[in-house]
Amino acid sequence: MVKVERRRFDRQFKIEAVKLIIHRGTPLAQVARDLGINENVLYRWKKQFQDDPQQSFPGKGHLKATDEELYRLRKRLADVEQERDILKKALAIFSKEPK
Repeated sequence: MVKVERRRFDRQFKIEAVKLIIHRGTPLAQVARDLGINENVLYRWKKQFQDDPQQSFPGKGHLKATDEELYRLRKRLADVEQERDILKKALAIFSKEPK
């Protein structure tokens, strides 16, 4: 079995590829062929860049500020729910009448 290593592209490469499509008007299919990239990948890069040019392609392990805040709030909510469940169980244990 042959293991194919996944190609990785840095942020600057992605931005330059998208700029070829947007600013120069080069067809997406042509840019994809020239760079040896699948058209679907290039289309996704273009969409991400158009949605938020400043924070597009944050890199591996990095989140956009809004996504980071959402992640932090979800984690905090999970922690609070866990604390609540522990307190409910403790209340049930201590509220039992002794025999």
